[in-house]
Amino acid sequence: MRAAESSPAPSGRTTAGDALRPGGLLDVLNVAAVVLDADGRIMLWSPQAEELFGYTADEALGQFAGRLMVHERDLERVIALFARVMAGEGSWAGVFPVRHKDGGTRLVEFRNMRLEDGRNGVYALGLATDQATVRQTERDLALSTRLISQSPIGLAVVDTDLRYVTVNPALEAINGLPAAEHVGRGVREALPFLDAEGIESAMRQVLATGIPIIDREFAGHTPADPEHEHVWSASFYRLEAPDRKVLGVATSVVDVTERHHATAEAARARQRLAVVADASIRIGTTLDLDQTARELADVSVPELADVAAVDVLDSILHGRAATSGADEGSAVFRALALASAYPTDATRAADPPGEMARYDADRLVTRCVKTGRPVRVPHVTADDLIRIARSPEAAAQLAAAGLRSYLAVPLIARGEVLGALDLKRTRNPEPFTADDETLAGELAARAAVCIDNARWYQQARDTGLTLQRSLLPQRPPNPPGLEIAYRYQPAQAADEVGGDWFDVIPLTGEKTALVVGDVMGSGISAAATMGQLRTATRTLAELDLDPAQVLHHLDRIADRMEQTITTCVHAVYDPEGATCLISSAGHLPPVVLRPGRPPELLDLPTGAPLGVGDVPFATTTVALHPGDALVLYTDGLVETRDQAIDERLEALVALLATPLDSLEETCDMLLRSLRHPGNHDDVALLIARVVRPAR
Repeated sequence: MRAAESSPAPSGRTTAGDALRPGGLLDVLNVAAVVLDADGRIMLWSPQAEELFGYTADEALGQFAGRLMVHERDLERVIALFARVMAGEGSWAGVFPVRHKDGGTRLVEFRNMRLEDGRNGVYALGLATDQATVRQTERDLALSTRLISQSPIGLAVVDTDLRYVTVNPALEAINGLPAAEHVGRGVREALPFLDAEGIESAMRQVLATGIPIIDREFAGHTPADPEHEHVWSASFYRLEAPDRKVLGVATSVVDVTERHHATAEAARARQRLAVVADASIRIGTTLDLDQTARELADVSVPELADVAAVDVLDSILHGRAATSGADEGSAVFRALALASAYPTDATRAADPPGEMARYDADRLVTRCVKTGRPVRVPHVTADDLIRIARSPEAAAQLAAAGLRSYLAVPLIARGEVLGALDLKRTRNPEPFTADDETLAGELAARAAVCIDNARWYQQARDTGLTLQRSLLPQRPPNPPGLEIAYRYQPAQAADEVGGDWFDVIPLTGEKTALVVGDVMGSGISAAATMGQLRTATRTLAELDLDPAQVLHHLDRIADRMEQTITTCVHAVYDPEGATCLISSAGHLPPVVLRPGRPPELLDLPTGAPLGVGDVPFATTTVALHPGDALVLYTDGLVETRDQAIDERLEALVALLATPLDSLEETCDMLLRSLRHPGNHDDVALLIARVVRPAR
């Protein structure tokens, strides 16, 4: 009798046909089956027996098994064992040396038992397999069992219906559930507190494709530690029998919470470095106090806070010590900047930029600037709101905005507290941490130096402008026969307050001197030099000298002042003769406007700037009739760094080609059209128009 073999069924779920197939372990063991009659003759011989012993069924059937398979020296012992089994004294199992057809000896693991049929016939069934295969399988199973039970990695096997078959102790501890509460259940039933859908989706993918999924992370809370979120790395592998039948999915799970936290912390550290690097570029681009504060607020959101405000102490803006004031317990701030990551009531609770606010001693921002130390409230409570907000109404707005966490850090430069950077988190659920405090302190320290520089430059600028304006003429009355309009605009940078000036000087005989000049250089020194030259010009003009003579004397004065180069145009208008005498010392040419005619740049002998020394100056006579106008200006009106001066002069003339009714409107139009934001030079502009004398 020969045993029939069946071909493997396709992998997948178990079917009725699959139940007839031997399991994978039997295939590995390659168990041979032999049936003997009561005399010891071979009645049945399986294909596995042929493979194990080397004899074909034709060679084995009908033969005495002992003589065919047993060495002569072992025959007596085998006959005794066979007799005992056939007598019903029990089965026998053990290892026995068997003679192979090739003459060699094989150690074979046997199990023999007695069989009876319906006619009281007696037979012996022998099951045999190679001892080396059995021992290897035993070792593999023992090793696998030991590894699974003692492994610190959570291990589990699910069947093709994704129901747990086995769970090792490590996974029991990870999930906080005994193995009995896993086995027979699906992931959704056993672990409803995790991302069961994501886990089952990964398992189905592995079942379908056979491609492992490695190191997929899942996060959640388990009964083992319900108070803290953990992160696990799970890997999934398809299990297959040697015949490629799909048995299920093996899962390994490792708690990587600490690694995840370390990775997240490294990412946060990189983000903090990026914010600091960004701040180094974006903060302090100008010497404007308000702009610097806005840059600090903008850098702080949304990377660090949802809402950021920058406030400085009012005292430092006026050159007083930060602690000065009538009430030493409170603090008076001027709001400089406010930035928000999104529209929120928290911005309405803040002080609008430009406004002043007094905060009592119990306010947290007051404590921050008084102590020079950060104040951090990780979790804001109702009691904290009134200590953060400027008023009960503002506290209610912060509550409506959902203020979660608060941080104030002082702005300290050169040992002096200038104000505070005020940070709030409303939508961001994470509380401010010590690392956030350090980052905010770094931003505040960088910005504080820029703010301090800006306020000192602002004070220097204000000083220079005050000096310069005190030296410029107050609004002059319209002289005989002339209508006057003028403008003065300082440079945008504090250290570039210049020496531009204009003047309208009444002279004898109803004549009027018109002067525009520009001292090279900037700052208080240039303003002071301008004041001296303006005084000298007025003194010389009142002597009724020719404009060229005035410039000649001014040149000698400027030469003695050392390293002072000044351009100037001096004009004297005589209404009696309807003439204007003009002389230039290296200055840009005036523009003459005549009704019905295009504007004209006067072609004057340019002359050398004042201070060069011993250079002759020439006087040009220009006729001016009622309606005619003379436009005098300094180079700050037309000069730029990216256009030639000829192009700019053409632009000036083109603008003047469209007459305006008012000289004031003309001044504003020229400044609006020709001046650019951030100009680095000041401007003096003087327009004189001849009017008909009143009768």
